[in-house]
Amino acid sequence: MKGTLVNAAAIILGSGVGLALKQGIPEKYQNTLVQGMSLAVGIIGLQMALKTQNVLIVILGIAVGAIIGEALNIDGSLNKIGAWLSDKLSSGEAGQSNIGRGFVTATLVYCIGAMAVVGSIQDGLTGDTGILYAKSLLDGIISVVFTSSMGIGVAFSSVSVLVYQGLITLLAGFFSAVLSEQVITELTATGGILIVGVSILMLEIKNIKLANLLPAIPAAAAIAYFWPI
Repeated sequence: MKGTLVNAAAIILGSGVGLALKQGIPEKYQNTLVQGMSLAVGIIGLQMALKTQNVLIVILGIAVGAIIGEALNIDGSLNKIGAWLSDKLSSGEAGQSNIGRGFVTATLVYCIGAMAVVGSIQDGLTGDTGILYAKSLLDGIISVVFTSSMGIGVAFSSVSVLVYQGLITLLAGFFSAVLSEQVITELTATGGILIVGVSILMLEIKNIKLANLLPAIPAAAAIAYFWPI
């Protein structure tokens, strides 16, 4: 849970800095910061992906996961949920609306992504908090930008991160005892490819429906579990 606790604290700290910078941060600084973080995220993903001992498992996992994700339309469903929440919260008073907008926007950005899922699983399975620490730095910077424009509601998203990532970490820890080293390795490598996808999205190179690829992680784990050694 240490990685998630640091993540939540980074969001709160970044929100505090954002409140102090109410005039906002110049766009050129925002862009350069995000681009730098994007490159770092890409390196983290590559390091994870290269840990694979059987690339066929990773490829099959992504193929199966993509089919499942598209069939379930996870990406579309998450977008609909975000739009519905934003619409509901925007119907109140001006102050409440602004707080709600900041909370919903930040929660969706921080929680709905490959780094949140993969990082939490990695923390629960192996105790490796590297991904969540990198995510913490990224979320902290983003929270400065968000809070300076949307207000204190962004800070409350730290609770969403704590609950969401904490539950994934605890579940991963529960299953860690029954998962072999091969399963954990290929699951990690598959997650690394999704992290590379996060970097590509952040750099605006290509629009990827990463949410629809999230089933690739359990798919790769299942394939690795039954794969003959």
